Amino acid sequence: MDYSLGIDIGSTTVKVAVIDSGHNILFSDYKRHYANIKETLQELLTEARKQVGNETVHPTVTGSGGMAISEYLHIPFCQEVVCVSHALQDYEPKTDVAIELGGEDAKIIYFTNGIEQRMNGVCAGGTGSFIDQMASLLQTDASGLNEYAKGYDTIYPIAARCGVFAKTDIQPLINEGATKENLAASIFQAVVNQTISGLACGKPIKGHVAFLGGPLHFMPELKNAFIRTLHLDAEHIIDPPHSHLFAAVGAALNSKQYCAMDFDELLGYFESEMHLAVEGERLEPLFKDQAEYDAFIQEHNRFNVKKGDLASYKGKCYLGIDAGSTTTKLALVGEDGSLLWR
Repeated sequence: MDYSLGIDIGSTTVKVAVIDSGHNILFSDYKRHYANIKETLQELLTEARKQVGNETVHPTVTGSGGMAISEYLHIPFCQEVVCVSHALQDYEPKTDVAIELGGEDAKIIYFTNGIEQRMNGVCAGGTGSFIDQMASLLQTDASGLNEYAKGYDTIYPIAARCGVFAKTDIQPLINEGATKENLAASIFQAVVNQTISGLACGKPIKGHVAFLGGPLHFMPELKNAFIRTLHLDAEHIIDPPHSHLFAAVGAALNSKQYCAMDFDELLGYFESEMHLAVEGERLEPLFKDQAEYDAFIQEHNRFNVKKGDLASYKGKCYLGIDAGSTTTKLALVGEDGSLLWR
């Protein structure tokens, strides 16, 4: 049998979906790649082969990192919004608006009177990576943040446009004793506010709203924050069971008959060394040789702080406290300026 294979290479995850001619999903999986795209994709394709056998597939790749994989594996590439739109029209045709959050991107897609997409720019504020960053600030992970948010009773205003701005809002709240439950819910609300204000830009989000992407799939409390803010009732909430895989499913739906290979042939490409093309400009090195680096170190070592022994010190001490956005630093100095403790 011929199957369609969709591959979605995102900024933080790889998603794979295999569907049959009736658009039934035979295999699907989602895994973080930690910048190791080749091995992660190879693992997922190996798992797919185990489940469906060495069948002939028609592969298509999408996602922000999909172009390089497309060139290496010699398979078609399809733009992500086309894939998501196709999947929604096939599986959830009632959708009026789709909100999708990824690792480093956020999208709102309107389907009324044609398709219109709004997407974030160069900053990943208010996306999955932003949530990961905020979770680490509370010494947990994204799923832990979701658990905390279940027990909130207060929402604090927090900026989500930039992780740095968010930290400067959160750190004083931590210092003042705000609970992790309230901080977690406030972080989710900040993501909601950033998505709606930054992408919708005043255009109403109404009708049947679909929630897509890993963050909204794996963090129900984040989705609930959107639902509360948009005042959606159960009838107008579209929550597909494979919402985190919709781009991969859409890629499979957009597969081309002229591109066909079995899983063994596809996995054979991974036997050779894979060099993914990366476009970018490199800066000149800071130091042209070891001697220049050694001279730099020697120059700056002249300004090392003199250290003293706190146990034997006698006299007045001065304590300095730096409460930063992510850390707190303390330094105790003597009257002569020597560093006694830090």
